[in-house]
Amino acid sequence: MFSSGMTHDAMNPKPPATEVTEGQARAVAEASRETAWSAPSFVRELFLGTLDLGLILPHPEPDPEEQRRAAVFMDELERFLREQVDGEQIERDAQVPPAVIDGLRRLGAFGIKIPREYGGLGLSQLTYGHAMGLCSSVSNAIVTLLSAHQSIGVPQPLKLFGTEEQKKKYLPRLARGAISAFALTENDVGSDPARMSATAIPTADGSAYILNGEKLWCTNGTIAELMVVMARTPGRDGRPGPISAFIVERAWPGVEVAHRLEFMGLRGIENAQMRFHDVRVPRENLLGGEGRGLKLALVTLNTGRLTVPAGCAAAGKWSLQVAREFAARRVQWGRPVGHHDAVAQMLATMAAKTYAMEAVSDLASLLADRGRSDIRLEAALAKLWNSEAAWEICDLAIQVCGGRGYETARSLESRGEAPVPLERLMRDLRINRIFEGTSQIMRLFIAREALDVHLRAAGDAVMPGVPAGRRFGGLVRAAAFYALWYPGRWLSWSGWPQHAVLGPLAGHMRWVGSTARRLARAQFHLMVANGPGLERKQAQLFRCVDIGAELFAMAATCVRAHRDRTALPRGDSPPSPICSAATAGGGSRRCSPRSAPTTMAPATGPRAACSTSVSPGSRAASSRPARSPRPRPAARHAPRPGPEPSRARLPAGPRL
Repeated sequence: MFSSGMTHDAMNPKPPATEVTEGQARAVAEASRETAWSAPSFVRELFLGTLDLGLILPHPEPDPEEQRRAAVFMDELERFLREQVDGEQIERDAQVPPAVIDGLRRLGAFGIKIPREYGGLGLSQLTYGHAMGLCSSVSNAIVTLLSAHQSIGVPQPLKLFGTEEQKKKYLPRLARGAISAFALTENDVGSDPARMSATAIPTADGSAYILNGEKLWCTNGTIAELMVVMARTPGRDGRPGPISAFIVERAWPGVEVAHRLEFMGLRGIENAQMRFHDVRVPRENLLGGEGRGLKLALVTLNTGRLTVPAGCAAAGKWSLQVAREFAARRVQWGRPVGHHDAVAQMLATMAAKTYAMEAVSDLASLLADRGRSDIRLEAALAKLWNSEAAWEICDLAIQVCGGRGYETARSLESRGEAPVPLERLMRDLRINRIFEGTSQIMRLFIAREALDVHLRAAGDAVMPGVPAGRRFGGLVRAAAFYALWYPGRWLSWSGWPQHAVLGPLAGHMRWVGSTARRLARAQFHLMVANGPGLERKQAQLFRCVDIGAELFAMAATCVRAHRDRTALPRGDSPPSPICSAATAGGGSRRCSPRSAPTTMAPATGPRAACSTSVSPGSRAASSRPARSPRPRPAARHAPRPGPEPSRARLPAGPRL
């Protein structure tokens, strides 16, 4: 029903390489979908008007044994980032130094999620996300290096779709630090893969494929040893065939880095335009079977996208820390600016959304680790909501800091002020709303998946071109389905004692449930009013998706807050996930790898990187700005400002 053909090609002067009709593009997109829902999905039920809290309450918890191993790794990673990495140098040189890459190899950072039997660390998605937030506190270029390698590069699709022989051959090499990349995008292929022109033609003896084509925006392409390349294998009657995935080695003849590409942010990213000319790819390097390339890519992105919301949560925490500290010490009109209501409101918004971002990110990661839920919608909503929220929070932080937020860190340091790189963070954050699915494509994807039940129930009844017999059967099925479903969107009880287990948060969750039913009714009414034409009513579809995203964020925040308020004695706070030197001002200005906390006390151990919760009974330090109005549940756990930093010793690198 929904095509994904929303590329932004205004700056592309070249004519399309492959002419594809709208129907053909839609058919390719539909064929690449995961059609089966083999596991439950909280968000899917939410869009259908059902608040199935049993899927997320009690809040999922990580495996204790894995967390013990993760604590050791996180402590070593923090020490390495603090002592060996200079984010400003990476920004100036537009390159991650080879010594830093070698250090990450020694730590095992290129094999965080690779199973231990193949030489990796075998850690969880949750730990991986926290590690990426830790790295982003120094340089987002390091995050893109590691994420492009193991979120969407060779390791993840190889784990999911590779044969045992392929895993034994490549996973140990990847875990040791052989950098990988993912090559899908072409000059005329963004969100519409039906236009792909790269080809892989079988040899006469069937032992190999001959790969030809060009790929654009291939992260890690300039330094990768291995890459997953998407290309068309032959179709029937000489027509373009299905898209397949291949493991390609950079050292093979015919693989060429045409250009290293530069961007507004992420100055140290190794991104390339790649060319493949008569590259011989052995048949055993076909990944997942012929014609399964797009499905492989979409399934890989279900967890691959979770890096973005984790990094955005870290960015929110860091931005909040910078804004609160500035608001506490900057005096105008006889008072700290944080004591003025306009700024206090901004800080309250930042605190609430930061807590919610981490709740969304951690919940989605824990659901992925638990393996009992289909998280395609949870991951997509987390990427969409957190990337938009992080951009808003960074913008608010710059607004609070005024000209100092807009000024570069190098310029600030040159005149004796703390080199706080807020403007660099904003440049780096902008890409999160574009890559791994633009915000617009994410909304189309979510709308399509959220309405899947309706399309199954009523598709034959409303779609054009359906034979009369099938249409009559579709009408019967639709009538039977909606006779039960639709009244339930009106008659369900949403008052007390629903969700009483949540205590003071129960009212918020009851509101989420009743609003989800209103949303489900509204979507149904839009389908009735527009029929197949609903796919072109993107403003209305996007509004429905945005409402669903807010409801998911509220539910995740309430469940997280309930866990936090019941897990700690009243008045206690968990350890801070920020490096002590970053708050106390000691040491080099490069040592700020711990994600900025919601409690600004110095870190007390490696596990501090995994939490930003604050107990409901905690009180802010005396340097706290004026009390902010009490927002929705997330704001009940607003961060404390902590000690004032040294002018020259603030964190040198932003969080993604």
